[in-house]
Amino acid sequence: MTDDLERPAKLLADTQTHLVAPGAAVLRMQTTPRRDGTFDGAWWPRSRNLETQLPELLRALTERLGPLARIGLDASAWDVHTRHVIVDGHMVRIDWSAVDDSTMLITRGRQDIFSFLMLPPGTDASAARTAMAMAVQDGNSASAAEILAATGITSAGGT
Repeated sequence: MTDDLERPAKLLADTQTHLVAPGAAVLRMQTTPRRDGTFDGAWWPRSRNLETQLPELLRALTERLGPLARIGLDASAWDVHTRHVIVDGHMVRIDWSAVDDSTMLITRGRQDIFSFLMLPPGTDASAARTAMAMAVQDGNSASAAEILAATGITSAGGT
């Protein structure tokens, strides 16, 4: 039997018709030349263990976006801080931030940057679904703090 922390990340097309569970990520499936919203996606990791959570997400995103160059993460969200991760023989550099703003930035190539809302692992499923849907809603301009406050999610993951 597979432990919940070892199941692969699941990249969802939306949060309306798919089960949102820890490990899920949603990516805005239609890209446009202009940025109408703050976030391109959202991710709800299962734990604060970077080594078990990040590789599966990067695999799922690479399938959709192509090779990834960098990822920017909040240092306070993870227990271990490494400089890079190697996924399927490809190295992705990790940039750490002390801002604690519940966001993650993914860089593809040299200039394509995708911004993700990052939910705390202990988030209630209903609140996670609502926050993820808000993050990728067309025209959304709410910050991560505003989305988390609107859905009752605290940075520690409680609701």
